[in-house]
Amino acid sequence: MNATLSHEDELLRASVRTFLDKEVIPHEEMVDQTGEVPEEIGREIERKSKELGLFAANLPERVGGGGLNYTQMSIIEREFGRTSHALHSWIARPTELLLACEGEQVDKYLMPCVSGEKRELFGLTEPGAGSDAMGMQSRAQQDGDDWILNGMKHFISAPTMADFAIVFAATGVDETKRGPRKRVTAFLVDRDMPGVTFREGSKCVSNRGYKTYELIFDNVRLGPGQVLGGEGRGFELAGKWLGMGRVWIGASCCGKAERLIALATDWCATRKQFGQPIGQFQATGFRLADMTIGLRTAELLVADTVRRADQGIMRDEDAAMVKVYCSEMLNRVADDTVQVFGGMGLVEEMPVQRLWRDARIERIWDGTSEIQRHIITRSILRPLGA
Repeated sequence: MNATLSHEDELLRASVRTFLDKEVIPHEEMVDQTGEVPEEIGREIERKSKELGLFAANLPERVGGGGLNYTQMSIIEREFGRTSHALHSWIARPTELLLACEGEQVDKYLMPCVSGEKRELFGLTEPGAGSDAMGMQSRAQQDGDDWILNGMKHFISAPTMADFAIVFAATGVDETKRGPRKRVTAFLVDRDMPGVTFREGSKCVSNRGYKTYELIFDNVRLGPGQVLGGEGRGFELAGKWLGMGRVWIGASCCGKAERLIALATDWCATRKQFGQPIGQFQATGFRLADMTIGLRTAELLVADTVRRADQGIMRDEDAAMVKVYCSEMLNRVADDTVQVFGGMGLVEEMPVQRLWRDARIERIWDGTSEIQRHIITRSILRPLGA
């Protein structure tokens, strides 16, 4: 038992690990080789996760979710990190932005996502505005009580085609102390609305089988009931999701690093050169030591930040520190593991090369390492007026 976890949380961890070892890991190689998750396998993972209580575990009990706190969700996300993203993502964690639904939106969007009847996409990134979210070109112009949406999103990821998207678009300009700033609003946009196109986008070498989508909006007419959370609250809503999303990436990176270290450790103990296990050579053994130090440090950083989130005092820079440190720790571990395995670390028959490829995207999505450092730097300098 992990002494840092309560008995109940240790049982949660063990339950999730057992489920993933049985239902997810056996399919990993097939999904990586084919680049697809067969529908029947995805739906079976979804069904069994509902039986276990993992589906929508992040949402409160009042809407039918699992009601887990951030500490408990970090345990789940860490375990998910040990496995294929394309497969474990069938265990939906609907975006908490949907808790902003009001009136008819609750029954049309929120509740079906909790039950698994519908899936959503988070539509923020654009071809010309990746890290620079304020550079988005998507626009929604008011026409009476309606809005006319035009624009495009890409790199919008999900395990399977979604039923609707939460789309962020500029709806005006506000004057602020730092000059003009786009007013961004979130809209609920159904896939089957006139003028809407959802299609599969580019394939990525990381997380094969996990889809990316392009969303195209051509004069899409949206009624007032499609506005989520009120006009101009888009970035406020997105910020809440992105912040915890970065922490979950950090927790996931710890899980993946644990799996890589286990592979490297076993190889160091059993692979022999010059008549002795390679781990006895200082150059190799010290790699294991540094990997383990890095993982322990990352775990402590995640735990501290999650504790802050549970207390309602987590800041943007806290999440940024988790994202940048844990993702870069994982990439060092992945690269060192390949080096420990030597040529065998790059052959397709071994899982190391897949975990190495999958690790690379963690420094990019949900905000690059450079963006995270910018957030941290801003938090240091702004109090001084710089």
